[in-house]
Order: sequence, then C-alpha cells, then structure tokens
Amino acid sequence: MTSSIFESIKKFNEHGQEYWLARELAKVLEYKDFGNFENVIKKAQESCKNSNQKTKDHFGDVTEMVDIGSGTQREFPSYKLSRYACYLIAQNGDPRKETIAQAQTYFALQTRKQELSEDLLEDRKRVHLRGEMSDHNKKLARTAKEAGVWNYGEFTDF
Repeated sequence: MTSSIFESIKKFNEHGQEYWLARELAKVLEYKDFGNFENVIKKAQESCKNSNQKTKDHFGDVTEMVDIGSGTQREFPSYKLSRYACYLIAQNGDPRKETIAQAQTYFALQTRKQELSEDLLEDRKRVHLRGEMSDHNKKLARTAKEAGVWNYGEFTDF
C-alpha cells in the first residue's frame, strides 16, 4: 500500500481544508468491524484531549451513507477527521497491522511537510513585511528631510 491510498480518500471542505471520513479510513486500515475502529477513535480522541486540543476541531460528527446490501444504503454515524486525528488514530491502531505502520508513516510525514510549509510561509511573510517596513522608513526619512528635519535620529525617537 502506498501513500496514494490515503490521498485517494482525502476530501476537502468548502474552505479547502482537508479531511478524511472515518468509515473510509477504517476500510483502508483493514478494520472489518467499525465498532473496533471506534475503539481506536476513542483512544485517539483521548490523546487529542490530553494534548490540550479541541477534540471537536479534529473529530467532527457526521453521518455517512453505508451500503447494507441489495443496492440499498442507510445512514450511520461517523466522523470527519483532520490530518491530526488520522495521525492519532494511526498511533493508537493495532501495531500488528502493516496498514497501520504505513498510516503512521504517511500521516507523520504529511504532518511534518505541512509544518515545514507553514514555517516557510511565515518566513516569507516576515521577509515581505521587513521589506515593506524598510520602504516605509525610507519614505519617512525622505519626507522628513524634505520637511527640514535635520536630526533624523532624534526625530524617529518619538
């Protein structure tokens, strides 16, 4: 199994935020009984709570349509899971399953990539703001000089 299986079941909400549906993730992680998978979700929720995170931000309650045979479907409760929730689920899953090991690796790597991307964006933002501040300071110095300010250091001290 490659990381593409996790990518293939990833969804995006109207704000462009990614999420996974619990019942789809359970199938990929080879949990045949969703009740057993819910036990893993409960452990992951406890980890989330103990990490001072808001559980509802990562484990949203939803209803999924599930095939029940003969071409019919029925609504069942489920969860809309953030990347962090999936990571916690992988960490709390059955370590004997190869798919759990693959999920642990995938979600750990993807989480780290996201962190690095956010750090890079913050660095770019900081450099951009420094450039803007430099431009504004140059304009202020030019305007002050044109206005007859002769001791600029003392002028900017106020």
